[in-house]
Amino acid sequence: MSASAVFVLDLKGKVLICRNYKGDVDMSEIDHFFTLLVQQEEEGLLCPVMSHGNVHFLWIKHSNLYLVATTNKNSNASLVYAFLYKLVEVFTEYFKELEEESIQDNFVVVYELLDELMDFGFPQTTDSKILQEYITQQGNKLEVAKTKVPTTVTNAVSWRSEGIRYKKNEVFIDVIESINVLVNANGSVMSSDIVGSIKLKTMLSGMPELRLGLNDRMLFALTGRDKGKAVTMEDVKFHQCVRLSRFESDRTISFIPPDGESELMSYRINTHVKPLIWIESVIEKFSHSRVEIMVKAKGQFKKQSVANNVEIRVPVPSDADSPKFKTSTGHAKYVPEKNLVVWSIKSFPGGKEFLMRAHFGLPSVENHEMEGRPPITVKFEIPYFTVSGIQVRYMKIIEKSGYQALPWVRYITQSGGDDDGLHQCGVCAAGPRR
Repeated sequence: MSASAVFVLDLKGKVLICRNYKGDVDMSEIDHFFTLLVQQEEEGLLCPVMSHGNVHFLWIKHSNLYLVATTNKNSNASLVYAFLYKLVEVFTEYFKELEEESIQDNFVVVYELLDELMDFGFPQTTDSKILQEYITQQGNKLEVAKTKVPTTVTNAVSWRSEGIRYKKNEVFIDVIESINVLVNANGSVMSSDIVGSIKLKTMLSGMPELRLGLNDRMLFALTGRDKGKAVTMEDVKFHQCVRLSRFESDRTISFIPPDGESELMSYRINTHVKPLIWIESVIEKFSHSRVEIMVKAKGQFKKQSVANNVEIRVPVPSDADSPKFKTSTGHAKYVPEKNLVVWSIKSFPGGKEFLMRAHFGLPSVENHEMEGRPPITVKFEIPYFTVSGIQVRYMKIIEKSGYQALPWVRYITQSGGDDDGLHQCGVCAAGPRR
């Protein structure tokens, strides 16, 4: 079971727009939602699912709006939340910015979208490209001739329209891997993993079928091949276009791609990974009035590779002042509102080592011991490089007209996680504190 009704509320709990899909929950029940929300906020026990009697509220917050689904059954919560986030994605695609004003200015379009996105509580057509074929932003001006539902809604290939034509047929493949490494002060790796995704930009005519080959260890085992490096992928998640039965039987990734940009698949590789940029830090205190921080960064990847737009974020005491910096490359700046020094290096070649020294006045050094010691974090991106060794072995493009198409492949490794908008890579805070 899924949602009984969906509501969009403002920050005061006022209903801006709603859609009743099943009629089994009284629409006035939404009046209890904001009261429950305020009560839980005051108690510091905010929960994504709240209940009043036998009615359950599943909600998310976006900008200055609350999106709430109600149900009185034991619904699939994951499905409901996936739908609410998809709702945000579709509305944003239509209105650029999803906020209270954009809802109020586009009531007709929002109602039409709510009608098409869900039917009797179950998600239906949720692809914004397909929806835009027959729900325009001039929804109240639609002509009768234009209200014909496109074949993509009823077709087996709902993610791709018919009649697409390109002068030059190409497909661009991006293999993007994010690494997450946490290293303790002794230099030991505490945790590490690789999260990857394969993204496509498809500019192909007609209804082509694509077959993607990777150096997948399970595929090699099935076919009796064991040549070169193979990878073991876990938690593999595919776009709906991939034929899952084919993949499960012989590990072939076969699909009719969506037009334009899409994420074909994501995966995780649970393996030991050393930090690509090794960090050592030493903190020295002098006479309880100033502190010196020395940070050394070394590239532990191939010399022919280069990390771009590196940012090393070094936490400093909250009462630090009078900053002075000296760097062997790049530049450092103090960000007092976040208690950080950000050391930026535009280009960091593999095998190179750089140094940064920071001096701060420290009027109340005694209080620093009570503050805790957040880790140093690193943001970077290394093009033409993957940590796991995953490779696109082939991309076959088959279309009934027999045209020739060019596949292009690009590999990117970047830091993973997220911290105040920056990707976080585990780092060490090695060296003594004095």
